[in-house]
Amino acid sequence: MLKFLIWLDQRIFWLITFGNCKPNETISAAAYRAEQQGRWLGKVSRPVIDFLIPFGPQPHCKQAYEWQKDIYRD
Repeated sequence: MLKFLIWLDQRIFWLITFGNCKPNETISAAAYRAEQQGRWLGKVSRPVIDFLIPFGPQPHCKQAYEWQKDIYRD
């Protein structure tokens, strides 16, 4: 079930951005990355996502970014 939810998250993000995102990037990881880059959308969306998903040893978005950080390497 978790794999399906991650797959769905990735596809929704791909549709929202019209494919202008990293392959297999999730909304949470993108929000964290945008906040780290100083973008206003990340500064707004990351705290909201972390508030809505309060699970895990660290904030959800950072955890998602750490899990997917290999897709950000060029």
